[in-house]
Amino acid sequence: MNAYSVGLVGITGYAGMEVARLLAGHPSLHLVMACSRAEAGKRLGEFYPFLEKLPGADVVISVFDPAKAAEECDIVFLAVPAGTAMGMTVLLIAMGVKVVDFSADFRLHDQRVYEEWYSREHSAADLLKKAVYGLPELYAEQIASARLVANPGCYPTCSILGLYAALKNDLIESGGIVIDAKSGASGAGRKAAVPPLFCEVSDSFRPYGLPRHRHTPEIEQEVSILAGREVRLSFNPHLVPMNRGMLSAIYATLKNPCVTADATRKVFSETWKDSRWVRVLPAGSLPETRYVRGSMFCDIAVVTDSRTGRLIVLSAIDNLCRGAAGQAIANANLMCDLPMETGLNIAPTV
Repeated sequence: MNAYSVGLVGITGYAGMEVARLLAGHPSLHLVMACSRAEAGKRLGEFYPFLEKLPGADVVISVFDPAKAAEECDIVFLAVPAGTAMGMTVLLIAMGVKVVDFSADFRLHDQRVYEEWYSREHSAADLLKKAVYGLPELYAEQIASARLVANPGCYPTCSILGLYAALKNDLIESGGIVIDAKSGASGAGRKAAVPPLFCEVSDSFRPYGLPRHRHTPEIEQEVSILAGREVRLSFNPHLVPMNRGMLSAIYATLKNPCVTADATRKVFSETWKDSRWVRVLPAGSLPETRYVRGSMFCDIAVVTDSRTGRLIVLSAIDNLCRGAAGQAIANANLMCDLPMETGLNIAPTV
């Protein structure tokens, strides 16, 4: 199996930390460059003690230098905020380096939608049409030939995978969809701010970002593609007092309110039967975040409510692995002509 050199820009966040952890056990993607302005000069193993005596520990953290990246790396992960990634991406792509971007800078196809929701001008709009949305279950073929992949957000990953079978098989109305989603505190990022502090999160449960959370247009974009028409939905996120994990409860109107629970479950099971990481749970089982923690799995349960004519889809992922770092590595695998699951056959850390 061929070996590829990897750069990681933005090591101080939770997503960067998870990338470093997963790459330490990857047989073909080798971390050779790690970037952080604040931590430059340290060994990566010094900054992340869990890496000591593992691959990548001796990489010396440096300030991002596109020329160095072009010289040393086949592919670069950009685990940096929206607005920061676009400038770095332009430089890397121009120098022939493949990029997996963790930010929202290239997820939205429409420049105007990006600028409306993120309140900034997009300075690399010409790359929007070249970027591929990095959800492997939907776009593996396009990802494999891409030079720029926009790694999806964790909430959109959980929501789109949950809705996919229902929309693909015309089970639900595309109007009136409600996504009620909950995330662990790591979803808020690793930064000095009051809301994610332990005393603010522990022993509490709160909604946030209503009614215009920035993941909304990303979900609507992909759901609209699946539905074949423009879709507007209600996306309502919540923060729960746990470190990691995500669960979405998705409510939609059934086109046939008389359809049975067994029939809808069969449709979901058939749709995902060949998927490596999407698991449709048996009757009577509902997803729990602990059963996907630290893994690439998305666990889905389907409930039909004949009394209200609704379909309820419950979808659970690990927000840091499946919703960020692991998904980025799956995309990098495809971009490097490796099997998608390379280095990611990991059991949940229950």
